[in-house]
Amino acid sequence: METKFFHSVTLDRDACRGCINCIKRCPTEAIRVRGGKAKILSDRCIDCGECIRVCPHHAKKPIFDHMDLMEGFRYKIALPAPALYGQFNNLDDIDIVLNALLKLGFDGVFEVARAAELVSDATRKLMSEGHLCRPVISSACPAVTRLIRVRFPDLLDKVLPLLAPAEIAARLAKKEACERWGCTPQEVGAFFISPCPAKVTAVKMPLGTQRSAIDGVLAISDLYPKMISAMKEVAAGSPQELVSVGRMGVSWGSSGGEAYALLNDRYLAADGIENVIQVLEDLEDEKYSDLDFVELNACSAGCVGGVLTVENPYIAKAKLKRVRKYLPVSCNRIGDAIPPYAKFDTALEYAPVLELDPDIPTAMQKLSELEEIAKQFPGIDCGACGAPSCRALAEDVVRGYATQDDCIFRLKTHMQEIAASIAKLEGHIPQSFRTGEGGLHSIKKGDST
Repeated sequence: METKFFHSVTLDRDACRGCINCIKRCPTEAIRVRGGKAKILSDRCIDCGECIRVCPHHAKKPIFDHMDLMEGFRYKIALPAPALYGQFNNLDDIDIVLNALLKLGFDGVFEVARAAELVSDATRKLMSEGHLCRPVISSACPAVTRLIRVRFPDLLDKVLPLLAPAEIAARLAKKEACERWGCTPQEVGAFFISPCPAKVTAVKMPLGTQRSAIDGVLAISDLYPKMISAMKEVAAGSPQELVSVGRMGVSWGSSGGEAYALLNDRYLAADGIENVIQVLEDLEDEKYSDLDFVELNACSAGCVGGVLTVENPYIAKAKLKRVRKYLPVSCNRIGDAIPPYAKFDTALEYAPVLELDPDIPTAMQKLSELEEIAKQFPGIDCGACGAPSCRALAEDVVRGYATQDDCIFRLKTHMQEIAASIAKLEGHIPQSFRTGEGGLHSIKKGDST
């Protein structure tokens, strides 16, 4: 189990007003409100960015790298996510975007969509071999992969054992750069232009590999203003022909694109964290045994809906569709055998952060205690206690992080019981110490007895 966590989603306590919007939407119940401020439970957070999306006070903020990080490398390679192409109005030629990146200071561009086509081809090969557990779950969305590790460990064997396209793109980009410029890999910096914070975490704390080949993660929203002016300059001239992808690779930028590239109709594509959880719960119940592939994206509409983008996700999805129609079907194949650089080199492991106790008998005892405590609460999941649900508060009580009186309804009942006890006690007080209304009064100094 990981003991040290990096998170690309952080909390600005000064901006937080304790409004509980975030605790209700977190898919792993990783947020509590204590002392009027939200608190992120580091071991549970999967950096999906849902809290950033729903916070009306902008108290949740993403962490990403900035372009000054590029100064530490002799050669800089941009790795644009397919979702980037859906951010611009009236874009018909991807070459304008790629050339604009060169104007921003990059020495080369390697499209992540190109690596996506390689992953699609590799997935088709693996599925045709028949060695994968069906239905296969895509490993492309790091938030979903981490969600499975935390909440759905029984599904880990169904996760596609291939690295995400951005990681493969970085490895291939460095290899090509060394061949082109005669340099060492250490002199080449690969910078992924990301639509979401989960991909930042995937670089800093990778799954499926020991170390990421990506040297920095830049936000689409951070580069967007610079891109607009650079694209105007490029469009006024004659851009280089740099694009080397087809419709399949670019389609990965929106929900259903990865599944479409498999050329298989027996698939399911879901987007939005709540829909993803519903599908994963159904998969645990073995409801989709007739499917071959399941594509899941934590963000609505897919990567174009990431919190580091600038365009409405559904408009961006339509813009991607416009860009795709001018491209060939696919331009990249993996070859006869799947190379090692595309495969997991470390297994995905269950992250037991939701366990009540590592000792099974003790955990069972705590679970029984949790169930009994939960029965004492109203079950309306109001969030006033600072926990996302009554059951979550019961769990916090069992873990020693809260008390039953944190529930305002339970506190009200408790106070009524105390008031009733005081009233009952008052009945035994001598008449000389009672007021006319039956309450207590104090004897002033100098009063006769």
